[in-house]
Amino acid sequence: MASMRLRKFLSLCVLTVAVGCGAEPAPPADGPDPPEAVPPGATGSAEWVARPGGPGLSDHVAGLARDRAARPWQARERRIGEAVSALTYGQMRGIRFRRDSAVWRGTAPFELQFFHPGGGNDLPVRVHLVEDGRSAERPFRPGDFRYGDEVQGMSLEVPPDAGYAGFRILHPMNDPDRMDEIVSFLGASYFRLLGPRQVYGLSSRGIAVGVAGPEAEEFPDFVEFWVVRPEPGDASLVFHGLLDGPSLTGAYRFDLRPGDAREGRGTVLEVEARLFARRNIDRLGVAPLTSMYLHGTFRPGGDDDVRPRVHDSEGLLMHTSRDEWIWRPLTNRDGVQVTALRDVDPRGFGLVQRDRDFDSYLDLETRYDRRPSEWVAPLGAWGPGGVELVEIPTDSEFADNVVAYWSPDGGMAAGEERRYRYALVTFDDRLPELERDGLRVEGEAAARVIRTRIGWDALPGQADPPPRSRRRILVDFQGGAMDRLAADAPVEAVAATSSGTLEDVRVLSLPGGGRRATLVLRPDDDRPADLRLHLQVGDSVLTETWSYLWTPPRDR
Repeated sequence: MASMRLRKFLSLCVLTVAVGCGAEPAPPADGPDPPEAVPPGATGSAEWVARPGGPGLSDHVAGLARDRAARPWQARERRIGEAVSALTYGQMRGIRFRRDSAVWRGTAPFELQFFHPGGGNDLPVRVHLVEDGRSAERPFRPGDFRYGDEVQGMSLEVPPDAGYAGFRILHPMNDPDRMDEIVSFLGASYFRLLGPRQVYGLSSRGIAVGVAGPEAEEFPDFVEFWVVRPEPGDASLVFHGLLDGPSLTGAYRFDLRPGDAREGRGTVLEVEARLFARRNIDRLGVAPLTSMYLHGTFRPGGDDDVRPRVHDSEGLLMHTSRDEWIWRPLTNRDGVQVTALRDVDPRGFGLVQRDRDFDSYLDLETRYDRRPSEWVAPLGAWGPGGVELVEIPTDSEFADNVVAYWSPDGGMAAGEERRYRYALVTFDDRLPELERDGLRVEGEAAARVIRTRIGWDALPGQADPPPRSRRRILVDFQGGAMDRLAADAPVEAVAATSSGTLEDVRVLSLPGGGRRATLVLRPDDDRPADLRLHLQVGDSVLTETWSYLWTPPRDR
């Protein structure tokens, strides 16, 4: 439901820094004709057999994607009845997959379970199981599911060739004797990963097309998957996905390595995306992450909430090619805004849930303190571009309102083929160093931001107070080499702003360790101010860079 609300919102809004909504524009002149429904498999055989000199499975899926990209896009045909499509959220919860129906149950280190179509997931995907060098589609089987009281007496007919709404992969992670859910694919190109002792929060997506652009955003779908049966003792699972949308197609190879609670390591999903453009794409989003931020960082408790914090992620973290770590706290503003952190060949970026203290959330049902953080680690050079952050206003914790992705300069041209390789890594509050199987992630070493506060630079009851526009900013840093400094060490705050002026820049020691940077922003009329701040001693940088776009309130 969250992804659907995000889709609806983004199809209505365009923005620069903060904008309003207007009428949805007409389709571009070079866009495809209105789609016609296409039955499954109409663009070529999805079945694969390993033959000497024949294409491997990756090339087979890439061939299907390339073939589709050469044809006009066609919408998939709905294969389920109206009664199944109209199932409510509560009714869908009454349909459960039978554990004893799991693929490879008890015979392999991984298991595969499926989601029932319907309730909004009306375009199921086809799933092929690959065993002994041959793929075979898994037909829909009603016997795979338990139908609870919520749907008793209803006629829920689903043809065998309809496919499933999605699937999930299980493997022991928290307990060696129990299967744990590691990843689930459900809806468009969305999927979610879990690490040890985590609960689902933010989502990944296969690709993003036209986020926050002048036209309605596209949501390409994964339409087919091929899952390769693992051998006994395998620690990873390989599967492939075919993606299709109006502007592009994609062939994806996934290599899943579950986390391990005993070893304290997160889940890693290596991704190879081979993209084929049907038409020109101005705004391409590679390795997109989608999350929710309601309140907490700047406004604990929100407007009238007993919980101090409500969010799946609290900040964007980026590691640049210049070895700079940048932290940009998330916000829930009055208007939509997009910001970009420019770079060439970035080392990584991610959405992070840093505060892992239950007392900061006080929510026993959602357990925001256990939501995953997720890192995107590029494998190879990605060229020039920027990490874009889209923040959408919301008053609901059920609506994903944050998107972060890599936006390459120049977009993608019609007929172009492109390949991106990266790894997705789950972690808790701090990104650890990771080096294995050719993957290297540099862990955080610098002191990091633990708190941000922005408010009026005045005291309650102060005589002759300054204008309301004058902002006092507090940024607290902790950790790294800074905690080993002497109390009288000459720590300096290096701050900059794109507009307005900064005054009264000071560094103070925090009780229990760490330093506070405090400064005042005098805004320049109603212009936004892009702020940057870090601490250093001499020429040695001690902290990550705090980055924040301050925008004047709309009611000023």
